[in-house]
Amino acid sequence: MLSLFASVLLAQTVPMPPILPQEIVIPQQTRPLPGGLDQVPVFNSNNPEIVKTEGILLSTFPPQGKRVPGAHLDFPFRGRFDLFSHHIARAIETPNDLRSLYLGVIVYNPGNEPVTVDVLQAASYLSQPDAPFIALPPQLENALGTVYAGPGDRAMNDVLRGRRQDGWSDRLIIPAKQSRMLMNLPIPVRTLTPPLNGRSTLVRLHSNGAVYMANLAMFAKQNPDGSERAPTLEEWEALLEAGDFAGPRETAPSPPDRLTGAEIYGRVAAVAQGSQWRTQVTDPDSRLLAIPQRGQSYSYGLSTLLAGKMGTGQNQSATLLTRYPGTAYQAHGNYGIEYSLTMPLVNNTEAPQTVQVLMQTPLKEDTLSKPGLRFRQPPYPNVFFRGTVRIRYNDDRGLPRTQYWHLVQRRGQVGEALATFMMPPGDRRLVQVDFLYPPDATPPQMLTIQTLSTPQLQQSSGDNRLSP
Repeated sequence: MLSLFASVLLAQTVPMPPILPQEIVIPQQTRPLPGGLDQVPVFNSNNPEIVKTEGILLSTFPPQGKRVPGAHLDFPFRGRFDLFSHHIARAIETPNDLRSLYLGVIVYNPGNEPVTVDVLQAASYLSQPDAPFIALPPQLENALGTVYAGPGDRAMNDVLRGRRQDGWSDRLIIPAKQSRMLMNLPIPVRTLTPPLNGRSTLVRLHSNGAVYMANLAMFAKQNPDGSERAPTLEEWEALLEAGDFAGPRETAPSPPDRLTGAEIYGRVAAVAQGSQWRTQVTDPDSRLLAIPQRGQSYSYGLSTLLAGKMGTGQNQSATLLTRYPGTAYQAHGNYGIEYSLTMPLVNNTEAPQTVQVLMQTPLKEDTLSKPGLRFRQPPYPNVFFRGTVRIRYNDDRGLPRTQYWHLVQRRGQVGEALATFMMPPGDRRLVQVDFLYPPDATPPQMLTIQTLSTPQLQQSSGDNRLSP
């Protein structure tokens, strides 16, 4: 017989057999999310994602007098509208040309009176050095907004908190028949290995008159001493008038009426409809949402797709008011769109119940192949969601809680509880969940309400760390 020491030593030196991945099916109901997107138009610029040549990324200017009329969609903005832009500069194919690529957003007033464009919230970040894609745990408290991985993650985090990033004007006053630059920012690659960098931008705007807008790409100009400078307003105007599409354009999408197993959604270069999905989630014909029976759960789809409805029958992708031919037919992914969901939970059972609220990333399906959501243990390595979620509710002591959780979820990940609370019989608990769907995420996700099999007297995780 081996000695205790030898047994311990043998256990340390003999490799354990690998844990084989297994699929987990959690039986539950999936439900369409009540409500819908609002009517706010969104200037959505994401095609091409990787920009290698100068030109027009997206223009809503009138086509008259332009050298390439097809590059201009003739769509004026007035009142509330958003700007979403997500582009990458890569100099791998031309390593000797390491100029910074500038993104310029130009706004034009076609009227005869000055127009004021208010910048309500705004954030624009580079992947290097502003927000590198670093490895983070699946769930971290993010009270101060200092946890992020990737520029889209960081930009959505800022706008969720109502911020206008330093460097953005609070308003543009545009004289009649003139243009002004809303954004003129670089994507530098010279010091990076490989020379690859990206910029994500989200801006919420309000104009008291009609304006046209364009997002353009131009390489940095050179000063006499060899240093770089940003293009001027006049140089941007010249590119707008005489320029062609920036390239290379992305692969054309699959027609939405002819879905195949290899669905190509395409990338968006369009004006989409919908900035926020704000709704109260209740049972049909009720003002309340009954919690599940003990040991059961149900889920609502988040950013569901044409071929990824998760058994809900609901495609949440924003419709397009106008688009370029060859680009996406819908704003699938709903990047930059805010979900603001209020759930008036009620315990209709005759016993106390422990309830949890979770965000999850099950394996994508359209119609469920099994009676529930499919997960994988361990999850696949590829990250499908990285972003901050805010949850507000009263805890078990009746104290209001506002908590920000930064989530990193991989494909097939069950997820951890955003909140856990005990509900006595007849108890009502208002829960609010808010987040902006970040670029670099892969939809859909699910918002899940579950009642534990065994009631637990506990506070939600993080209750001792009250967020602002």
